[in-house]
Amino acid sequence: MDDREKLQQAERRVSELKSFYSHLITYILINILMFAYNMITSPNYWWFYWVTVGWGFGVLSHAARVFLISGRLGKQWEEKKIREYMEK
Repeated sequence: MDDREKLQQAERRVSELKSFYSHLITYILINILMFAYNMITSPNYWWFYWVTVGWGFGVLSHAARVFLISGRLGKQWEEKKIREYMEK
């Protein structure tokens, strides 16, 4: 792998991380606003948690894709496995 490929891989990884953290910050801020709105408009019925839970699954799947799948089964993993099989 040459320097250009390493740079492209690093840029792609940084882009994935930036996308996840933007998603997470948006999730937190919107849920704080929805909680406040829910407490003002209908404090006896907490509807905001349905959105929080549903969207939370989306954030968790995004995190899994960025930190687990890309990290463990990404390009580096593929290259490592190829080298292992070629050595056999």
